[in-house]
Amino acid sequence: MIRINLLGTPKSRRSGSSGGRRPAPVSLPSEGPSTFVLALIIGVIAAVGMTVYYVILDRQHTALTQRLQTAMAENQRLSIVKAKYQESLKKKELFERRRNAIDQLKEAQQGPVDMLNLVADTVNKTDAVWLEGMTNDGKSVDFTGTALNPNAVADLMANLRKTGAFKTVEIKETAQDAQNKEIQTFKFELVCEIGKIQKKTT
Repeated sequence: MIRINLLGTPKSRRSGSSGGRRPAPVSLPSEGPSTFVLALIIGVIAAVGMTVYYVILDRQHTALTQRLQTAMAENQRLSIVKAKYQESLKKKELFERRRNAIDQLKEAQQGPVDMLNLVADTVNKTDAVWLEGMTNDGKSVDFTGTALNPNAVADLMANLRKTGAFKTVEIKETAQDAQNKEIQTFKFELVCEIGKIQKKTT
């Protein structure tokens, strides 16, 4: 019987100078990124960080500068307003002084007129009394006149006190008028210390 080898026969190995198998490639272990690359990356990160920090500081400086300029402008505006306000106060004070001076002059002019009117009204309201003279030195007023009797002089003094224009009303002298032969009359002199004249209201 004939046998046929279907699997075939192994080839004969050639004998070479090496006399063995072909050596497999040798793989070396990887060393990772180099120090120069790491240093470069760190430098780039630091530069970016410094740039960002500088930009932030520059913006803050710009903002502070603008705020400072705004504050200075506002301060200048307020200084102008303050100067105008002080000037208006000086004008107001000057106006008040002028007005007070004018009022004082008016009162000084009106004072004697009011005094005369007051005395005239008082004498007219008192019976049997005639006023002959009046002297005003600014502090007191002296009245001289004639009355039909001493009671009329007393009534005049009471009426002068009621006006409130005099602090005191005193009689300085009273005597019978010897020159008037037809009717009995009395000469009198009153001294009145001036107070505050009350102006009449209509």
